[in-house]
Amino acid sequence: MRLLHTMLRVGNLQRSIDFYTQVLGMQLLRTSENPEYKYSLAFLGFDGGNPGQAEIELTYNWGVEQYEMGTAYGHIALGVPDAYAACEKIRAAGGNITREPGPVKGGTTVIAFVTDPDGYKIELIQRAEQQAGQGLR
Repeated sequence: MRLLHTMLRVGNLQRSIDFYTQVLGMQLLRTSENPEYKYSLAFLGFDGGNPGQAEIELTYNWGVEQYEMGTAYGHIALGVPDAYAACEKIRAAGGNITREPGPVKGGTTVIAFVTDPDGYKIELIQRAEQQAGQGLR
């Protein structure tokens, strides 16, 4: 298992990109737009990003300019070889699956969500490179 990214909701995507790149020295690794679901993403990291190091995912939900600090946190993401099998293992161990495995809205990547005892979200992302022996089995 390894940490993939942490998602933060932001009220102004460019302002946040500028901060992480210009103030913290991260690199803008990639961006995506999803007009159907009205959100934009920017991934930032160091040293070229994954698979070398975890990234920050900035999410701008169109039209939302600010969040209360309690809602600014999004989730931690973990790469798994098989999201369906991982959820079964987590469920068998007493874990709480809050989103069953399946494709992400607007995409094909298989994801699922679980929550920790405090209610923090953890995203499981099915990743091909995890098939080689890393990740939750």
